[in-house]
Amino acid sequence: MQTQPTNQSRNSSRVLVNHNQKGNQVLSFIKKVPWEHANIPADYQVGANSGVLYLSLKYHRLKPEYIYERMKQLSNQYALRIILCAVDIDDHQQAIRELTKACILAGYTLFLAWSAEEAGRYIETFKAFEYKSPDMIKERVETDNFSKLTDCLVQVKSINKTDVLTLVSNFGSFKSIVEASPDELSLLPGFGDQKVTRLVEAVQSPFLLENEGRS
Repeated sequence: MQTQPTNQSRNSSRVLVNHNQKGNQVLSFIKKVPWEHANIPADYQVGANSGVLYLSLKYHRLKPEYIYERMKQLSNQYALRIILCAVDIDDHQQAIRELTKACILAGYTLFLAWSAEEAGRYIETFKAFEYKSPDMIKERVETDNFSKLTDCLVQVKSINKTDVLTLVSNFGSFKSIVEASPDELSLLPGFGDQKVTRLVEAVQSPFLLENEGRS
C-alpha cells in the first residue's frame, strides 16, 4: 500500500522526513532549512512535487532489490524524483553503474554523496530550489568540482559527458583518474584503445602556461 502525502505535507515550508529516516546521521547536517517527520511516500520531500529516496550503498549491497521497489512505489508520486546515494563502500563502481542505468530508465535523477555532511547539503539545496523548475534544480545542484572536472575532461578529443560520469563513477576523483593505468581505463564501457590513449596522453602531458608555450 502506498503512502499518500496530505495537503499539509504538499504545502509545507519545511523539509519533510519519512519516519524511516530516524537515526540517519544525515539529519544532523540539515541545518539551513527546518525539517520535521511526516507521513510521506519519499524519504525526504523537498518540495510539493519533489521527492528524494536515500540509499546507502552498504545497505544496497545487502538488499539490492530494496531501492528498485521504492522507485516503483514513487513512480507516479512526484514530478522530480531523486536518488540520493551515500557512497559508503570502497568497491562502489558496479553498483553506481547499475543505479545510473536504472535512474535513466525510470526517470530519476541520481546524486552521489561521499559523506553524510554532503548529503545534508544536497537536501538543503533541493529545498532552497523548491520553486524552480526540475531542470534548473538538476543543473544547479551539480557540484562545482564535478562541473569543472567535466569541463576539463571533455576538452580531450572523443571524451563526452557520459565518459566523464563513467570515469567519476569508477575512480571517484580527478587524482585517481590521472593515476589510472591504461589497462584499468580500457575496462570501462565505451573506452576503446584510441580513447584511452588520448586520455592518458592528455592527463600525463605537462601543463604549460600560454606565455611559456610561446617562449
